[in-house]
Amino acid sequence: MPQNNDETIQVFITGGTFDKDYNFITGELYFKDTHLHDMLETGRCSIPTDIKTLMMIDSLEMTDTERQIIAYNCRKTPYKDIIITHGTDTMAKTGQFLVDQQIEGKTIVLTGAMIPFAFGSSSDGFFNLGAAVAFAQSLPEGVYICMNGRYFDVDNVVKNRSTGYFQIK
Repeated sequence: MPQNNDETIQVFITGGTFDKDYNFITGELYFKDTHLHDMLETGRCSIPTDIKTLMMIDSLEMTDTERQIIAYNCRKTPYKDIIITHGTDTMAKTGQFLVDQQIEGKTIVLTGAMIPFAFGSSSDGFFNLGAAVAFAQSLPEGVYICMNGRYFDVDNVVKNRSTGYFQIK
């Protein structure tokens, strides 16, 4: 399918539970490689995408230095629709950082997973990615969080740590 800047979605990978794998020997979660290519292929996504791994870290380890890298790449991409895969623990903080950077002319959707995609059908990552693809194409410019089939303005969202769901503040 030919690439068209008006249709292509830029996907920036930053890590988070979304891309973690499970070490069966130690029982630990770790990063190996992104699952995004396989997920989009399995979902038969026909939207052109440009996938770029910026980092593979747990969002609890993310600092403003990494957020600057994300913001820089959001500004520099020729594509107007952007999905950022991100850990859920600091997703709202990164989203607010991006709002503060005043990146104009872009629709930026952050998404992630509570359960790694590598865990198979119990993961919410596949569903969240599909919803993010749809929301990135349909929402007006701005910064949003997409989880569990919903989108939230980044200025008005919080992760409810007792339920594991994002909700309006």
